[in-house]
Amino acid sequence: MVTRPGGEALADDRGSEMEVLEEKEEEQKEEELKALEVSSELHNMDTKLSVEQVSFASDVPDFDWNSIGTSQLPDSYKVNSPREKKLLRIAHHYHQQFAHLCPERKPLFLHPVNECGVEKFVSTTVRPTLLPYTELYRWDGCASFVSDYLTMEPLKCPLTPPSSLYSPTTILKYQRGNCFDFSVLLCSMLIGAGYDAYCVNGYATHDICSLDETLEECPLLRKPQEVPKEEVKKSNKYRVKSPPDMCSKFELQQEAKKKAETEATEKKEREERGMEAEELTRDRLCGLRVHAWVLVLSGKREVPETFFIDPFTGNSHSTMDEQFLGIESVWNHKNYWVNMQDCRNGCKDLVFDLSDAVHWEIMLSETDKPLQLLLGAEKENELFDRNMDDMEEEEEEEEEEISFAMPPSWVAPIQISPKEFETRCSQGRKVILYKKAKLEKWPPYSNGNGLVKRLTVYADSNYTKAVEVKEWFKNREDMLDVREVNKQTQLTTEYFSPGHLFGLKVHTYKSMSPQTERVMEFYTETRVDGLQKLAENDNEMKEYFVGRDDFKYFQHTEFRSKRKKVTLVGTRTDVNSRPIVQIKECFHRNLQKPADEDVAERVFLMEEEMIQLTYHLKDKYITASKKDFFKPEESYRKQSEIMTPEMCITYQAGSSEQHTKLVHLYKLLRELTEEEKQLKQQVWRTQAEVLTILETRKNEEADIKLSASIYDTERNARKRQEYEAMVKAKKDEFPGQKEQDLDYLAPFLIQIGSPEKITRKQALRLRDDCLSDFKNRLVSKANIIQAHFEKEVEELQKRNQQFQENQNQLSEKEEADFLADYSETMFRIHILALRLNREKQTAPQKYLALEEKLCKDPRLAEHLSHA
Repeated sequence: MVTRPGGEALADDRGSEMEVLEEKEEEQKEEELKALEVSSELHNMDTKLSVEQVSFASDVPDFDWNSIGTSQLPDSYKVNSPREKKLLRIAHHYHQQFAHLCPERKPLFLHPVNECGVEKFVSTTVRPTLLPYTELYRWDGCASFVSDYLTMEPLKCPLTPPSSLYSPTTILKYQRGNCFDFSVLLCSMLIGAGYDAYCVNGYATHDICSLDETLEECPLLRKPQEVPKEEVKKSNKYRVKSPPDMCSKFELQQEAKKKAETEATEKKEREERGMEAEELTRDRLCGLRVHAWVLVLSGKREVPETFFIDPFTGNSHSTMDEQFLGIESVWNHKNYWVNMQDCRNGCKDLVFDLSDAVHWEIMLSETDKPLQLLLGAEKENELFDRNMDDMEEEEEEEEEEISFAMPPSWVAPIQISPKEFETRCSQGRKVILYKKAKLEKWPPYSNGNGLVKRLTVYADSNYTKAVEVKEWFKNREDMLDVREVNKQTQLTTEYFSPGHLFGLKVHTYKSMSPQTERVMEFYTETRVDGLQKLAENDNEMKEYFVGRDDFKYFQHTEFRSKRKKVTLVGTRTDVNSRPIVQIKECFHRNLQKPADEDVAERVFLMEEEMIQLTYHLKDKYITASKKDFFKPEESYRKQSEIMTPEMCITYQAGSSEQHTKLVHLYKLLRELTEEEKQLKQQVWRTQAEVLTILETRKNEEADIKLSASIYDTERNARKRQEYEAMVKAKKDEFPGQKEQDLDYLAPFLIQIGSPEKITRKQALRLRDDCLSDFKNRLVSKANIIQAHFEKEVEELQKRNQQFQENQNQLSEKEEADFLADYSETMFRIHILALRLNREKQTAPQKYLALEEKLCKDPRLAEHLSHA
């Protein structure tokens, strides 16, 4: 038995069954009439709520569609072609027979008028278009663009489809429309992108129809479901047994029973209150509200499963979603289908195989066979008393109409300029209210700080008390991508794209002032020292490393608490005035060394004048070898350099004897003392770098600059004008000189007299001379960089020596100046090292590229091809 989307059975001609169905139909009709007899005041209030619940709708003035100009529109908008007229006759005939066979069904949405007042079939309003933007090649990009670009307008009557359906070009021009306008535009873009998409005329809940997302969780706050990992419990027979439970099980049972009774009572009271609240807030038009959305079938574009797209939000929904209550019909640019399935349970049980004639009634048959429903039902029921000649003539006409192909779309090509695509939001800003959250969107370059999106999470439903703010940025020269601010803890976290001056990846802080708690993460590929993460506060600094040759992965530096707080106008000396208490280093296992010679942990105790070494565990050992060095006093060091047994305490795992000689221990102590000095310098260098990063970030935030793509001709107009002015100035400076392309062989051709025809011997000489000269240039360039590098290193060593000798005599300002200069010198050394390494890597490739170019040169190819 065939049923309609409203859930009412279509009566057949069979005895008692038909009578029962007719009684059910009458009861259902009475219920619908009661719903339709809602007072006009309720309808007006419902429409008002629909408008108010749209994002930033209060800022959008009412728009008069009757005032739009249609004089400049193409002729296809104003008149129908012969094929379109024939299509309208077929649609009219189809609708007459459908209304006769299914009188309880609502009228089909077939041929509303367009902006020129001309009736157009809905399928011809769909204009498949593939726009030249990468983002619009996917369904989510198309849906996001449509929802952002257009402003939502509610239907004039929430119970019936609109009487007009404007072209997608007009909708794009005025950037507003109802759910049907949204769906047609989105469907046109999806079909153009290769998806099997259809417009849907159906029914949905009040929240979907009115774009009310205040009860929905923001998609940006939804966390992916984590798959619980099964914990493997290891049994340990030596585990200490827990003490026996001395609590009374009877008392626990009585308490659990009382608790269960109390919870049951509270649950019953909540259910009663919930039922009363639901009765007050229940939508009296539920199941009757008309809505349009997009259906995407599986198959094309590797879509694994059929799904819905709500054009208002751009979000995808499962076909089992309870917010979609029924479907009347679907259409695309080729055909029109009417749903013949029962929608009592919404869309959950619907079959979306449009080729199934039992579930979907097609209007234009894709074969030469007539419609099974229309012709078969007409023959079976014999509703009209006609003679055989008339019936045969009508069947022939119907067969001719049904095999009729859909005419092309009357809509002009859909075009979106790059500026329109980038701007999107019609009001310059879009606000979406979710459950205790507000999402704001802006077009790129609309804000001076590059802000494009901001999500504010609130503690209440009135959006008054902000808890967390998350901001997204684009096109910033400082490479800032995202900033998260926790309003409760005042903790700020900034995320950067690769390319920041200092390789910064993440920066978490409460204040930009020095000596405050912060965590910095870096892109290790851009750093020579392999620093991945740095965490510091007033008393300590922790550094985490990756991929170092010395296998160090962690360093912990402790500082003495300052007795006196110093506030500086500059930015540099505050942190560096803290004396170092100890430095602890941790190393991974180096398999090239024996375990008892491979240091696992190294601790430098500055105040105790002590160095502790802990080695890695050997196989089948539970204790590690250790060495504790006690540095002699300064006066003793100047008088003697003799190593005594009391200066080192050694523990060798697996042996009670001390095998290391004093001379080896003395050399090791000297090496450790020198490394301690270098570690101090490295700590000062790190502190200076942190201060430089903080100062740079302050300057970046004070003067935010946005970058523009080289392909952005509009924003690069100034640079283009400057370049053209520079070229013109050069031409004016040398008016008589003609522009000539540089010939890389010209200097060598002059040496052999620039002959018109080159012999084989000359060609070989040219190749060798050119390659030799290029090789010398590469070597010379590398030597220059090497010389600069060695000079910087030498100067740095001299400054370090001077600083060590005069450290106690320097003032705070002089110490700060030294650290600043030290940081700049290390930056230059780092850049020179990178350039030298790059030259060494690319020199062979450049040499081979030149050799290949010489072999392909038309002047030499004839002779060098056989060389």
